[in-house]
Amino acid sequence: QGKFTLLRDTRTDGSFLVHHFLSFYLRAGCKVCFVALLQSFSHYNIVAQKLGVSLTAAKERGQLVFLEGLASCLDMLFGEEEEEQAGQPRPLRFISESTSDLRALFDFVRTSLAPAAGDAWPGRVLLLDDLGVLLSLGASPVAVLDFVHYCRVAVCCRLQGNVVVLAHGGEDSEDEENELVVTSLCHHSDLILWAEGLATGFCKDVHGQLKIIRRASLQPGGEQDVLQTYQYKIQDKNVTFFARGLSAAVL
Repeated sequence: QGKFTLLRDTRTDGSFLVHHFLSFYLRAGCKVCFVALLQSFSHYNIVAQKLGVSLTAAKERGQLVFLEGLASCLDMLFGEEEEEQAGQPRPLRFISESTSDLRALFDFVRTSLAPAAGDAWPGRVLLLDDLGVLLSLGASPVAVLDFVHYCRVAVCCRLQGNVVVLAHGGEDSEDEENELVVTSLCHHSDLILWAEGLATGFCKDVHGQLKIIRRASLQPGGEQDVLQTYQYKIQDKNVTFFARGLSAAVL
């Protein structure tokens, strides 16, 4: 509890980590606010069903608060003003404004995870996929970092919950704004899960490697960070991990 986890990927797709954490926290009975900016609800629901979790049922019982970024963007660009006049929240309204202020999105997160009377959820979780979309929609790197900072304070510190964020990018990326955000988040993360494509290219039996960086240096005492590296293969309903070079196909 109270930890910030950064999911990072380079030369591969790390979205399997998002699906893992989403199903993991829902099965654990936590209240989850999922800011999904990359895919539709039906996409996440289909994958979750393979993992034994129903997002539809979680929404109905109030355990999952789902923000479908694709639909919200279309509403902001082509929708009418009826929603705002009816008092409905518009978390991504910065798209149509001159300033890249993410305060409305933060208010949505804070309200979604705020404790209510009779609320018995054992934990609070903010899951965001993926952070780079906010930059693509026009938010500045400073606004994105401010948003993440306030979410950490509200969720990790005050509610003793967890924040899990996915961000794409690598050292050879030409997107300077995205690299600035990712690098800054690496310095403030308690745990970094970094999925990388194989340097040797595609392999049908080894899909990539995962670096697990535990930021012990953030704890009192200033110990050295702990780094573990595994290779993995993504299967239909799970992911197999093994030490580098010890794939069953290689052995």
